[in-house]
Amino acid sequence: MVRSLLLVPLLAAAGGGVWLARGALVRWRDLRVAETYELSGDQWPMLVRAAGAMLCGICVTVLTLLTALGAFGTLDGGSDGRTGSAAERFEGTGADSGFGGGGAGPGGGRPAAPPVEAVDAVAPTTPASAPTPAPLPVVSRFDSVGHPGGGELLQSAVPGPDGHPRNVRVWLPAQYAKDPNARFPVVVMHAATPRKTADTEVPDVFDGLASAVQSAKSKPFILVAPEAPNGTAHPCELLAAAPMAVADDAALRTTIAATFRTLPPGPAAWGTLGVGDGAPCAAAAGLARPDLYGAAAAVSGRYDPAALARTGAEAPATGTPKLLLAAGKADTAGLDAARKLQSALHGGTGAAARAEVRISDNATDYSADRVRLRLVRQAAQYLGETLGKAS
Repeated sequence: MVRSLLLVPLLAAAGGGVWLARGALVRWRDLRVAETYELSGDQWPMLVRAAGAMLCGICVTVLTLLTALGAFGTLDGGSDGRTGSAAERFEGTGADSGFGGGGAGPGGGRPAAPPVEAVDAVAPTTPASAPTPAPLPVVSRFDSVGHPGGGELLQSAVPGPDGHPRNVRVWLPAQYAKDPNARFPVVVMHAATPRKTADTEVPDVFDGLASAVQSAKSKPFILVAPEAPNGTAHPCELLAAAPMAVADDAALRTTIAATFRTLPPGPAAWGTLGVGDGAPCAAAAGLARPDLYGAAAAVSGRYDPAALARTGAEAPATGTPKLLLAAGKADTAGLDAARKLQSALHGGTGAAARAEVRISDNATDYSADRVRLRLVRQAAQYLGETLGKAS
C-alpha cells in the first residue's frame, strides 16, 4: 500500500516540474526575442521557475528511489516477513494441521490443510495518468517605442499559434491617456511581408488615423499590428487559401484584452484593416470571420475574386460581413479589382452573398503618398462608423 501511496507525490512532483520547466522556457524565449529588439527584460520570473523545476526534479529522484528500494520497510520485504510468520504458525501445529507426521498421509484422519496464501499480497494497480497541467497565461510586457500621430506606439513579443514569440505593435490614440476609464474598440492591421508588422510597410498610417479622429470623421480606436507569419513570401495569399488562420489568434486577443482597456472581442468592437499588399488579408479576415470582425477596410488592394468569394461562402452562418474597398480615383486597376470582387461576392453563396460591400473611388491628391493618407482617413472613418464607440 505504501508503494502505491508514494506514486501520488511522485506524479505531483513530476507534473509540477514539467509545468515550471515549460514556464521557464517560455520566459527564456521572451527574453531572447526582447534582446533581438534591444529591449530589456526581467530575468527573475525565468530564474524562479527554473529553480522550482530543479527542486521538483530532486523530489522526483528521491521518491523514485524510495519506491524502488522500499526504504520504508513495508514493501516487498515486509510482505515476505508476514508470510513467513504465517508458515511458522502452521508448522507449530503440525499434527493438528496435517503439515507434519502421519496426519497428512494417506492414513491420516484429516485431509491436508490448503496451501497458505499471503494475506497482504495486493495486485499491483496502474496509477491513473497525471493530468497535464494547464500552461500559465503568458504576460507580455509592452514597451513604448514612439509617439506617432500624437498617440503612443508600444511593442512586445507575444506567443503565436505555433508557440513561438512574434512581434506585436499596439498604437494607442491620444484619447487613451486622456480618459483613464474609457474602453476602446480595436482594429487589427495585417502586414503583407513575412516577419514584419504593417506599420513598417505603411509608416504614415498613424497620421491618417489621428487626422480622421481630429477632424471628427472617426471615433478613436486602438490599432494592433501583429507580425506577419513566416514560411511564405506572400502571407495574404496564404490567408486567402486558409482564411481561418488569421494573424490575430485567440492568444493575441486574450493578451490585448488583458493588457489594454479594450471593448470585448466581437463584431461590435473589433475590425480589420489592410493597405496595399495587405488589403487581401483584411478582406479575407473580414469575410471569413464575421463573427469576430464587425467591419473590414481594404485599401488599394489587388484581389482574387474567386478565392475570396469561396472564403465568404464557407464563413460561419452568423454575422454579415461588412467590407470597404477603397482605391484612389486615378488607380484604375485598383478600382477594377474592387468592382470585380464586389460582383463575385454578390454572385456567391452564404455569407459572401450577404456581404455589404462599399466601394470608395473619390480620393485624389497631388502625390501617391497624399492619396494613400486620404484613403487611410476614409478607412478610419468607415471603421469608426461601424464599430462601437469608446465607452
